[in-house]
Amino acid sequence: MKSKSVEAPTLPSKRGRPLSFDRGLAVQRAMLLFWQHGYEATSLNQLTEALGVTPSSIYSAFGDKKGLFLAAIDHYLNGPVTSDSLIKEAANGYEAAQSLLRASATGFTGKDTPRGCLLASSAISCSPQASEVQGALAGLRHGIETQLRKKIELDIRAGTLAKDADAASLAAHTMAVIQGMSTLARDGASRQTLLRVADMAMRCWP
Repeated sequence: MKSKSVEAPTLPSKRGRPLSFDRGLAVQRAMLLFWQHGYEATSLNQLTEALGVTPSSIYSAFGDKKGLFLAAIDHYLNGPVTSDSLIKEAANGYEAAQSLLRASATGFTGKDTPRGCLLASSAISCSPQASEVQGALAGLRHGIETQLRKKIELDIRAGTLAKDADAASLAAHTMAVIQGMSTLARDGASRQTLLRVADMAMRCWP
């Protein structure tokens, strides 16, 4: 998807130990580029410049650009607060969905990262050559949705939600709102606006 231009993310200094030996820092820098520009729009030249390495170093460490992107996605998903932990630690499905929405509002409007969601925006409208990347991202999003649906189903079986509550639709609605919030953030919506959207989305719960 297209969005208004944003300032380039501030990357750590390249001084010190060569990045060819610092995989974590290389992945962090690559993640910011993919997050800002998208998978296909991020060129190998941009990556080598930001990482301070040669193309052969990227191929040696990650196999290819796709391998580096998937490493960046893994880094993105395994930060201090993850969707997995938010869902598992929530007392019920309602709190899990609310936590996901509110964490998204915060994460999509960070001061030190590009706006929006890396999963939602980095591989949209890619060419057929990037179908494997799109499929991998869709699988990750589907995994989060499935985890949330199972949490909601536990509430239905426990009787804390009505028996006719639609767990699949509630989980899908939550994911749809999160992806919409990513677009709003890319378009410049404030964190407070996204938090209000999150609160509004929770009003549809039975």
